[in-house]
Amino acid sequence: MPNRVVVAGVTSLYMAVPVAGFPIAYTPQRFPEWTRAEVSGAACHIADTMRTLGDETSLCTFVGTDIAGEAISASLRARDLHGDGVIPAPKSSLGVVLVAPDGRRSGRPYVAAVNMLQYPTDVFKRVIQGADLAVLTNTAFVRPLLWHAWSAGVPIAVDVHLISDVNDPYNRPWLEVADIVFCSHERLPCSPRSWVAQVFERYPGCEIAAVGAGRDGCLMGLRDGRLIEVAAVAPRGVVSTSGAGDALFASFLHGWLATGNPVTALRQAVLHAGWKIGDTFPGAVSLTEPELARLGECHPVTATIGRWDVQEP
Repeated sequence: MPNRVVVAGVTSLYMAVPVAGFPIAYTPQRFPEWTRAEVSGAACHIADTMRTLGDETSLCTFVGTDIAGEAISASLRARDLHGDGVIPAPKSSLGVVLVAPDGRRSGRPYVAAVNMLQYPTDVFKRVIQGADLAVLTNTAFVRPLLWHAWSAGVPIAVDVHLISDVNDPYNRPWLEVADIVFCSHERLPCSPRSWVAQVFERYPGCEIAAVGAGRDGCLMGLRDGRLIEVAAVAPRGVVSTSGAGDALFASFLHGWLATGNPVTALRQAVLHAGWKIGDTFPGAVSLTEPELARLGECHPVTATIGRWDVQEP
């Protein structure tokens, strides 16, 4: 029986555009080699990835009644994600991601239209009942839903993305209720290993803390002191790293729910994220669980086990 997962957050119509590099030099006009429009956003990407891998996913999000919303609604229906948790709004969330030749990305999310709204708690409370996991993204309209997920006794997973302070006032409400915490290495003030130790010290309810580190793979700490490190792999090369963190997060959660083994789950997550970034729009492509297993036979991923609770050499 598939695990039931509720994902709350933004769904956006995104445009991906290649650029020559960063910083971007001014030019009055340029004809890109490719341009791509897709429906993504953190919540949509996570929900779609987990659904494709085999979980039963319910998406709690806003979709506008504007032209962009028509495209978003059509995409969600095609992916079997347009359920009771999808709430109409006057305007849709939008975004642009700029992609350099080496795969680096610079996102321009425009979420003001949905962050001004209040998600109906009665809908969320109904959807969350009986869930095996709540994935609560750190967009503003999700904040009032945190208490309802916690009070329902559902395990909570959060990705705080580009965080730089373990006491960050914006992200603290999410961190205080989370069982699983992911983030990016890009703005950390210390090593990922030290960050994991700080998270466990500051937030006693956290059981798993992980740092996605791009080309260096992923480092994950467990409450029992174990430290898991998995090197990056890119079976199709690197085209765009947009959404790589969401892919890693979602794929790990699926594997963890399915097996209860964080080592196996992290290995599969790094592989899946590495495969996704070989696409011009990683948020629009996902593997099924059998496909991911077959990919792993050709591209084995190893994990190194150590300790985060001992002093670094």
